[in-house]
Amino acid sequence: MISAQGLAKSFGGVRAVRAVTLRAEDGAITGLLGPNGAGKSTTLRMLCTVLAPDAGEAWIDAAHTVRDSLEARRRLGMLTHDSGLYPHLTARENILYFAQLHGMGRAARERRADELIEWLEMGGFAGRRAKGYSQGQRIKTALARALVHSPRNVLLDEPTNGLDVMAVRNLRVLLQRLRAAGHCVLFSSHVMQEVSGLCDVVFVLARGEVVAQGTPDALRAATGCASLEDAFVKLIGTDEGLG
Repeated sequence: MISAQGLAKSFGGVRAVRAVTLRAEDGAITGLLGPNGAGKSTTLRMLCTVLAPDAGEAWIDAAHTVRDSLEARRRLGMLTHDSGLYPHLTARENILYFAQLHGMGRAARERRADELIEWLEMGGFAGRRAKGYSQGQRIKTALARALVHSPRNVLLDEPTNGLDVMAVRNLRVLLQRLRAAGHCVLFSSHVMQEVSGLCDVVFVLARGEVVAQGTPDALRAATGCASLEDAFVKLIGTDEGLG
């Protein structure tokens, strides 16, 4: 479970996040939906302990993201915009390196790498160097690294950016499998189709604040709109930044 209460963050005179409160449950996919600049990425960075909030608190399960940041990181897998792969290592070597950073023994990390390569259907490229991978192959490798220590909670920052249609479909299947396995999945997006099709609960962000929350159906019903896109525009009060 991932939870936050009153998170706020400013950069100089810019208030990127004003007061974000949310709760993402185990066995569910929770979406952060908002236009570009709404504070989605900053919120995720505070949740994964990369940024310390100016105000408010957050927890990964029972681990406080500031007071117990190391334990919070142990309980979390993070997939960012930039996959950050080591280009001269193979996918398997990238996975094994991160497993070692997490303190896993040789036998355990070899076994876990085998499991993830099979689970994510990476066998066709796992032995090739990451330089020259397609975006879909980079995403799969980065996701395998994020999952190598078997975290209960997974954060993804706009994971479908740059993916082709088939890669997006494959990622959706992977996220559904994580949900079915009982993981807490929290991801940010501004793409209506993936949020509507995947999310059990959606938090709508605008101008650094949560302006609405609920299931996609509940948001449509509350706004009287037939589509989530129309509901979103009504909730944030502008069509600026839609993607």
